[in-house]
Amino acid sequence: MALSPINRRRWQQFKANRRGWWSLWIFIVLFGLSLFAELIANDKPLLVRFAGEWYFPVLQEYPETTFGGDFATEAEYRDPYIQGLIDAQGWAIWPPIRYSYDTINYYLVTPAPAPPSAANWLGTDDQARDVLARLIYGFRISVLFGVVLTVLSSIVGVAVGAIQGYFGGWLDLLGQRAIEIWSGLPVLFVLIILSSVVEPTFWWLLGIMLLFSWTTLVGVVRAEFLRARNFDYVRAARALGVADRVIIVRHVLPNAMVATLTFLPFILTGGIVSLAALDFLGLGLPPGSPSLGELLAQGKNNLDAPWLGITAFLALAVSLSLLIFIGEAARDAFDPRKTMALEQPLQEGV
Repeated sequence: MALSPINRRRWQQFKANRRGWWSLWIFIVLFGLSLFAELIANDKPLLVRFAGEWYFPVLQEYPETTFGGDFATEAEYRDPYIQGLIDAQGWAIWPPIRYSYDTINYYLVTPAPAPPSAANWLGTDDQARDVLARLIYGFRISVLFGVVLTVLSSIVGVAVGAIQGYFGGWLDLLGQRAIEIWSGLPVLFVLIILSSVVEPTFWWLLGIMLLFSWTTLVGVVRAEFLRARNFDYVRAARALGVADRVIIVRHVLPNAMVATLTFLPFILTGGIVSLAALDFLGLGLPPGSPSLGELLAQGKNNLDAPWLGITAFLALAVSLSLLIFIGEAARDAFDPRKTMALEQPLQEGV
């Protein structure tokens, strides 16, 4: 689908910001790799050829008896006994990292947390789990949490802001007072209270954060609708009897989305930071879940293992910096002044 001239200029302006452009590609590559975490870091082989048959342990569970073992439970592929059985009648292809996020390395030479080595590239945590594997899985969960939270909070925030700004009057006045009261609630205290009643899960945390994060875009969208609702084309549409719903969605909302899109990377950053902060305080995901915040907490509790804190810090710093650079590039791309500055030399070149 071809872009309109104004969107083409915005895209060119975004690409002209080299820092934001390369940050976008780096973030896409990192997140794309994390989506295939099971194929990169796993304690099960990707493919097994045994006794003339093909097996895919990553996709399906196989009992130990399938490979000549004694028990009907799932095979423990890292067990040297099982590996010997497979090698005797076939072979196996392993992922680059032979640990999942919850795999405990029972063959450590030094007590946990163990420093980086050939077996554990970034060392292990205090429970002998591979740090790199937990970093990959934790990064995926953090970004997915931030993306889902951003999408849902944007939908709610845009809808509320559009209704307030378009209709105005008492609806807008009462809505603003309600939002001010709601925004003043201490989110952390509410989470502490609720966490003592309900065991936190991914979707539970998402729902709680959504209750407080949707107010971010209300002010921006409301201002755009208050400005645009008195434009001539909106008045003409009303005079022609066009339904308010059609005017909001088709005529006014596209203008409000320009300001909204520039905020999305920053809202995503806030979602990732919120989840990391909750996990750091022990109020986030269930114990044992891969998390950047939990890794950061382990770094604080194990100062004699600096690789834990350094790894968590660099992971958060790099991912958040990339999102900030992308957000700045998107903000400049939608800035009319910068777009006009780019358009002038293009016209002179023509």
